[in-house]
Amino acid sequence: MKKFTLLLFLLNVTFLFAQKEISGVVKDNTGAGLPGVNIIEKGTNNGVSTDIDGAYKIKVKEGATLVFSYVGYNKVEKAATGTTINIVLAEEGGQNLEEVVVTGTRTAPRSNTTTALPIDVLSSKDLASTGQATFDKALQYKIPSFNTVQTPVNDATSLLDPYEIRNMGPSRTLILINGKRKNLSSLLYVQTSPGRGETGADISAIPTDAIERVEILRDGASAQYGSDAIAGVMNIILKKNTNGGSVTVRSGITSEGDGEMLGVSMNNGTTVGEKGYVNYTVDFSKVNLSNRPGNVDAAGDAGDFGASLSDVQAFLAKKPDAGNINGSPETAAAKFLVNGGSELSETSQMYYNAAYVYKKVNSFANYRTPYWRTLSDYPFLKDFFGNGTPASYLGYVPTFTGDLNDYNGTLGYKSTKNDWNTDASITVGGNTQTYTVENSFNRSDIQDADGNNVYLENSPIAFKPGGTSFNHIVGNLDISKVLSDKVSIGFGSEIRTETFEVTEGDKASWDGIGADSFAGNRPENSGKWNRYNLGAYFDLAYNVTENFLLNGTLRYEDYSDFGDATVWKISSRYKFLDDKITLRGSVSTGFRAPTLHQIYTQKSQYSFVPGQGIQVSGIINNVSPQARQLGIDPLDAEKSTNITIGIGAKPSRNFNFTIDYYNIKVEDRIVLGDKVDTQFGTVAWFENSFDSRTSGLDVVANYSNIMLGTGKLGFNLSGNITFQNERISPVKSNNFGQTLESLMFTSRPDTKWILGANYKIGKFDFSLNNTYFGKTTFDQDGLASSLKTEFIPKIVTDLGINFSATDKLTLALNVNNLLNVLPEWKFVAENAAGTAILNDPAQVKNQFNLITFNGRYANTTYDGSHFSQLGTMFNLSLNYKF
Repeated sequence: MKKFTLLLFLLNVTFLFAQKEISGVVKDNTGAGLPGVNIIEKGTNNGVSTDIDGAYKIKVKEGATLVFSYVGYNKVEKAATGTTINIVLAEEGGQNLEEVVVTGTRTAPRSNTTTALPIDVLSSKDLASTGQATFDKALQYKIPSFNTVQTPVNDATSLLDPYEIRNMGPSRTLILINGKRKNLSSLLYVQTSPGRGETGADISAIPTDAIERVEILRDGASAQYGSDAIAGVMNIILKKNTNGGSVTVRSGITSEGDGEMLGVSMNNGTTVGEKGYVNYTVDFSKVNLSNRPGNVDAAGDAGDFGASLSDVQAFLAKKPDAGNINGSPETAAAKFLVNGGSELSETSQMYYNAAYVYKKVNSFANYRTPYWRTLSDYPFLKDFFGNGTPASYLGYVPTFTGDLNDYNGTLGYKSTKNDWNTDASITVGGNTQTYTVENSFNRSDIQDADGNNVYLENSPIAFKPGGTSFNHIVGNLDISKVLSDKVSIGFGSEIRTETFEVTEGDKASWDGIGADSFAGNRPENSGKWNRYNLGAYFDLAYNVTENFLLNGTLRYEDYSDFGDATVWKISSRYKFLDDKITLRGSVSTGFRAPTLHQIYTQKSQYSFVPGQGIQVSGIINNVSPQARQLGIDPLDAEKSTNITIGIGAKPSRNFNFTIDYYNIKVEDRIVLGDKVDTQFGTVAWFENSFDSRTSGLDVVANYSNIMLGTGKLGFNLSGNITFQNERISPVKSNNFGQTLESLMFTSRPDTKWILGANYKIGKFDFSLNNTYFGKTTFDQDGLASSLKTEFIPKIVTDLGINFSATDKLTLALNVNNLLNVLPEWKFVAENAAGTAILNDPAQVKNQFNLITFNGRYANTTYDGSHFSQLGTMFNLSLNYKF
């Protein structure tokens, strides 16, 4: 018995001596101490909590792991090495200060405070706080240099709105998912809207609840990532947590009582085996139609359509808006995403992610009034769109339905051996869009061999006009190593194949004039085209001193269809005053390959011609026989030079700011020109038309942890100022007029500022954001050359209220555009002739009719505006954590 007691005593002594005391401080990502954080020795009941200053002490076994958890914050696990462990917890979905950004470097990643390039980091909480239904619209109210807005005439554009950073167009921002290239959309924007002639990735398809954070590099990065990165890079980092899943139910409505929205999403994760994880998101949503038409001017419509004024007035008495449907279309979406990985050994891991999105959008063409499509011309319309009597025929509105399928997936392998980091991956992605036109007809007077009409009274009223698809396969190999405390290198290669297809429509949709409102793809304009490219890069980072960094990158790309390009980048960063001030800058060259869409698209399109209603014209591609006869050259890559100079400062724990100047020159800019009368009809084409320069200033400032009563108040201010955005060389052809110039250079705000305030007290979190949209100007087609239109600067205010009812249940109310601010524009005279027009009410009315299709687009004009015309929107969501 004595021996047994002695043995127990010795075991207890051994256990006591095997323990050690760990101490430290737990802070939030602003540097303030967090009281009440739970700290548990993993696998035991041994635990403590932090005191009022965030400090703690705990005794644990040798080799133990500590788990730090706090309601509303990400959980952190740390091995108990050493005797002091200080932790920074980020709010759920946020990023710790000690975490690194992975965008903008091909060598060792760096913390966000030591990068040599301007990078915005947005957490999932930042995105959710906007109350916006989709990812792209959330960015509109968080990033000043990012702009997107729904266009007033939708057609295929209703499937995804054009967006851009720094007024550079959607095709000059590269989108990455977990560092890998996201596929482009198959849609080419051909309407007179911002982004005309370009294409971009469908970022609206990405479910917001699947995003951990977004890193936006506001600098040219073609040398690091290849084509499309002229304006910057957006890297979307997916969630990988294996616990703390949640389900969110969202609902909303506009103040006009339309646009009802209902959505439900679930994000969750789990461990797979001993060393694997998987995180998945499922998102379903439905948004109903919102309609904001203007009242149509009878005299203007009578003149455009050659109708009697009395007939027009009689119809407008019944339908003052002429039946026009102008606003946000009905949209249904289903989104699925999975992100996972598994450790294969202590030095290697496999990772993967995949996403599939389906969207269905129902929108409308301009209403065909009975004095536009008349019974005298088409007497059978009373049977198509009435009950067989002339009195029952009130015109018709063609419907446009778009079905979008978008997918992407990556499978990769990472390993570390002898301090060499290797990352090999393959990425696939694609986007397919198919269209349906209903409530229309083919008005072509075509007869068969027996003399019978094929269309007209025998026309179908539903059509399948075809569609488009784009897909790519990308292989990446990236290798890096930290050679010493001063030098790190990275190098790698990429091979990419791309395929673009135009699907032929059914014959009735394209034969003759084709389906009224949206003609189908003709056989000679349909087909499948592909190309491949090879790329290689080398990156060197040299820490001259602890505070002084130099970084250089060289890249070579070779395309199968137009040649090669060599680009480079040099960046630097210098810190001083104990890291309180950072100076940074970069100089780089870049390129953007013409997309397959731009090279091969050839089609007929319906568009509004001022004073002539809707007309049919065409686009011919640069490799067609027609292009050769017109002397149109094949497309080449755009070249760019990008200069960025900035300063970042953190004078105190709670205050920081950055200011960055940028200057981007693009040579041989690819443009879809104006329509020109040729021997082939009225056509437009793409060409490397001119050089442009865009310069401006980005400002970001944050002040947090202001004590107000028992709560904390914080402010953030961010802004973008455009100094120069213009053409700096003559145009190559005569097909680039004032309308295109304004769409490309002045149709986005010349300055945009976001001032936000956040107040957190108890279970409530209040946010108030004010977004200032600076002026935009248009020179619309048909507008007198002595006039332009100017959208007046406006401030849109958004209110958000979050209530944490329990540890698991959170309610959120967002009122977007609280004060119901609508776009407002005015005519501005360019000279004395313009002043004379503005002094004559009759001429002013005529100009108004020309650019609004006689008042159908009174709020926005036919070419759009600088923010949404829907007014106030109420959104309520409920989030329940598992």
